[in-house]
Amino acid sequence: MAVIYRQEILQDISLFTSEPKAKFYSDLFLNLDLSEISERTSKTGRRGFSNQAKLRAAIVMKCECFSCITDLLDYLQNNLLIAHYCGFDIMKPLPSYWTLDRFINSLDNNLLQNLMCSQVKKLYELGVIDTSFIALDSTPIMANTFQNNPKSFKKNKFNPDNHPKSDKDCGLGVHTASNQHNEQNFEFYWVYKNHVLVDCITGLPIFELTTTADVADSTVALDILNQTNSFLPLNECTFIADKAYDVKVIYNTVKHLYNGNCAIPINKRNTKNPQKLPSGHPICEASLAMNKDGKC
Repeated sequence: MAVIYRQEILQDISLFTSEPKAKFYSDLFLNLDLSEISERTSKTGRRGFSNQAKLRAAIVMKCECFSCITDLLDYLQNNLLIAHYCGFDIMKPLPSYWTLDRFINSLDNNLLQNLMCSQVKKLYELGVIDTSFIALDSTPIMANTFQNNPKSFKKNKFNPDNHPKSDKDCGLGVHTASNQHNEQNFEFYWVYKNHVLVDCITGLPIFELTTTADVADSTVALDILNQTNSFLPLNECTFIADKAYDVKVIYNTVKHLYNGNCAIPINKRNTKNPQKLPSGHPICEASLAMNKDGKC
């Protein structure tokens, strides 16, 4: 009886996954509308695995912050309940590394954009999010190249003419320690930029756009607002951003097109020389003379 009892325990897949984790993925996939994604890639040949199940597995990979597909497969093998929630038949072998790698690399980004759009509209209809206060910012995404490895001692690895061979689309960007205009602590990387528009009240993203690193934040702001407004009204919104978006056309567009307001700090770079006294000393904002006394 003891052997049979142990066998019954091993067959209970719910024992190997924590209840909060299982509930998270159960609720997530229950409310995720994947009707636009076909179950099969082609109508002929072997049936293979469901495209919707493979997409859910890719979502698990991002939620668990796995950088490798092999880590995802190990996780699904050790948490068959989550593999079941993804839509796989856990009584049969799970998809191989090459099956998932081929699916993720060939996945059309427009499908993901449409999926995000439908989920955002559903949240808007439920009253979870609104566009009263929205904020836009970008974050770097490191390219998968050894030239970004700080332990790499290759010469001229951040030379614009020495583009990484493993990633032809990435761009050369710079990451600073802060947003101060006189920040001297910076590092170069081969990166992309992920521009994310969020609802400030809930902190949930409502639109995202990925570009190369050489694209200025202010140049894509209006395009992001326009695409968001196509499915989510931005009327009378308050647009919040850092000083990288301190551009006159953004102020005018938000005010005249969306009847909104901007909360953007002034960018003092590339401005005229400050007012000075006849002696040559600059005048501060409090109209006081500024005397240079060393360097700080």
